[in-house]
Amino acid sequence: QVQLVESGGGLVQPGGSLRLACTAKGNIARPNVMAWFRQGPGKERELVASIGWDGNPYYVDSVKGRSTISRDNAKSTVYLQMNNLNIDDTAVYYCGARGMEGSHYAYWGQGTQVTVSP
Repeated sequence: QVQLVESGGGLVQPGGSLRLACTAKGNIARPNVMAWFRQGPGKERELVASIGWDGNPYYVDSVKGRSTISRDNAKSTVYLQMNNLNIDDTAVYYCGARGMEGSHYAYWGQGTQVTVSP
């Protein structure tokens, strides 16, 4: 059984930074793609950033230039460094993982709250 365990959420002021981490526990398939999604109040879940096994990243336009996704394959961990946070970044952030083929994310974390507020 695979579990994705997130950490690093919290309350931050506008302009501040946060680093989220997600560790896959259990026998997760390798290679894989890991990603961060978020769901803000009254909004649908959206993909924020993803990273392939080789480290190739993707970012949604709203976070591009102020966020960095990275991974440590040996630790089965993915990170999301977010800088210059604004109120629109307030959301529950979820970690997801999938195999290399297709686009269906089979594994999800429980979510971690990020609140950006003065």
